[in-house]
Amino acid sequence: MSDENAGPVPDDPREQLQEKILTDSPRLGPDDTFKFACHPGISCFNKCCGDVNIFLSPYDVLRMKRRLEMTSGEFLDKYTLLPVQKGMKTPVVVLRMKDDDAKTCQFLTGEGCGIYSDRPWPCRMYPLGLAASKDTPDGWRGERFYFLMREEGCQGLCEAKDWTVRQWLEDQGIDEYDEWGEAFKELTLHDFFETGGTLTPDKMHMLFVACYDLDKFREFVFESTLLDRFEVDEDFVEQMRYDEESLLRFAFLWLRFSLFGEETVKVKADVAEAFQGNLDKRKMFGKESATDPAEE
Repeated sequence: MSDENAGPVPDDPREQLQEKILTDSPRLGPDDTFKFACHPGISCFNKCCGDVNIFLSPYDVLRMKRRLEMTSGEFLDKYTLLPVQKGMKTPVVVLRMKDDDAKTCQFLTGEGCGIYSDRPWPCRMYPLGLAASKDTPDGWRGERFYFLMREEGCQGLCEAKDWTVRQWLEDQGIDEYDEWGEAFKELTLHDFFETGGTLTPDKMHMLFVACYDLDKFREFVFESTLLDRFEVDEDFVEQMRYDEESLLRFAFLWLRFSLFGEETVKVKADVAEAFQGNLDKRKMFGKESATDPAEE
């Protein structure tokens, strides 16, 4: 899961960025306004699409790999870096830039983004960012707020076009991305981590595959005994065969069950009985030995 070209760094860069934002950035609400426009007529057009860390969510990867008609494994190998971070709690997937002096985005063309309608969440949001303060000990969710990223040299911030935050989010098609982003945060910001829990390398790999390598996860779902062990609606199973959003939704449910013990999927009654010693596991799973299928 690591990338040999991306060596260890002192701390998780996502956490460093979050702390800087919470400390330094003025907070914007949905009806606050800002000025911005990006078009070929400004001198900095396309210059922001390089030498930048773009962290990808599972939904970003799903949209981009589908746009490019690639398998998830092919996309991850060609277009991403998987750096190893000190104290990393969950996998980090970063968009790989070109190996040129400007470290240009691989999808950049002379006319702009070559995958514009399927560009990742950070590119859609710019020049806005989204952050949230940490939850309080008594269970209140941290404040969620937007902020304006004032990148040096960005002339778009000097344009006369006025936006409210709400208008910008609607114009950029953020809602669908936010819905999936919130579901992913339920995994990466789970109470398990807040209370000091860490994932073993095998579980870290499981989380990475289920979230990001959907084609491999589909093989796991349909070529193992998983669907023999758990109650999954038949219509949902058929949706997962052909609809990647449904498969990703199941991946999130499966991870919350397998990593954190939540009752997001239900073990079949006869399987539960088998593991209590009341049924023959060999007959149940068609094995020569009574090996626990969860260990396969």
